[in-house]
Amino acid sequence: MFDVHVKCPDTRARRGVLTTGRGDIQTPAFMPVGTLGTVKALTPEDLKAAGASILLGNTYHLYLRPGLEVIDRFSGLHAFMHWERPILTDSGGFQVFSLAKLARITEEGVTFQSHIDGSAHHLTPEKALEIQHRLGSDIVMCLDNCVAYPAEIDTVSKGVALTTHWARRSKAAWEKTGNGALFGIVQGGVWKDLRKRSVEELAAIGFSGYAVGGLSVGEPKGALMETAAFTLERLPEDKPRYVMGVGTPEDLVELVALGADMFDCVLPTRNARNGSLFTSFGTVNICNAAHRLDTGPLDPECACYTCTHYSRAYLRHLYMAKELLAYRLNTIHNITYYLHLMQQMRSAIAQGRFMSFKKAFYHRRQL
Repeated sequence: MFDVHVKCPDTRARRGVLTTGRGDIQTPAFMPVGTLGTVKALTPEDLKAAGASILLGNTYHLYLRPGLEVIDRFSGLHAFMHWERPILTDSGGFQVFSLAKLARITEEGVTFQSHIDGSAHHLTPEKALEIQHRLGSDIVMCLDNCVAYPAEIDTVSKGVALTTHWARRSKAAWEKTGNGALFGIVQGGVWKDLRKRSVEELAAIGFSGYAVGGLSVGEPKGALMETAAFTLERLPEDKPRYVMGVGTPEDLVELVALGADMFDCVLPTRNARNGSLFTSFGTVNICNAAHRLDTGPLDPECACYTCTHYSRAYLRHLYMAKELLAYRLNTIHNITYYLHLMQQMRSAIAQGRFMSFKKAFYHRRQL
């Protein structure tokens, strides 16, 4: 169930609650990416302290490793990874597109070779739902056909048709179990008529929520935002809208203003491992020699464990020395920053001051 509590009067931003059997998710929400049953370098306790209410796992990766035989021993992913709050699982469509070897796509499904050991596998819409059911996902995704950018319109059109066909089969398979919420994924590349067609076809099938897929696959930032705006505006008002795999803090602010409710992205964790840290005043490269003698915290306005206990000088030392603690402390901070940014946006929407928040956000990052 999804309830929109507040709509922003001067943007399309909105404040809502997505209810699941394992807890409520306040929206707009960011989901830390736990592809293999872990958000890299963090424990579930770290994530709870940072304010995470939901995590993302991945069908493709967990199916290949450790495999369902292992996860079945724990009756699902939650017990396996020691996380009792909601989990959304991606169907694996994007990973087949981006990682799998020798993928062959037909109307029936996808045949591919594992990027790990080259073993052959066959993934259908029904099997993707079965895997997610066995993982115990609270929000499951339809298998979709993600097309690379750039692509000819005929190729993208065929991808939309296949995504719709698979969505119908996914809905039929899901209705047999009724477990969790089922989201459809809108495709169509940067072609507006195809995006419109995809939205209309998925809405006619009817889903618990709708995801904007096929973005952040190489298209220019302007095209990403224009396509997202066009798509979000046409999605059902009474369902959660999830923009997949995006993005920077600026992306999140812009997309919330356009009416997006949910996000996931590897950027905060990946950047943390590369020494790129998000702060209230912009991005900090902790490798920079300017931090070598800096006794102050990374971000004096941040209340995370890293900022309340350690200096920039220490964080730089750990990172330059390649100490493992660097990745943990950096990731705690970046995840906390993202989740706190979402909390700030929720508060601003609820208080009717989202536009002033947005202006202040950009002003501070330019200082």
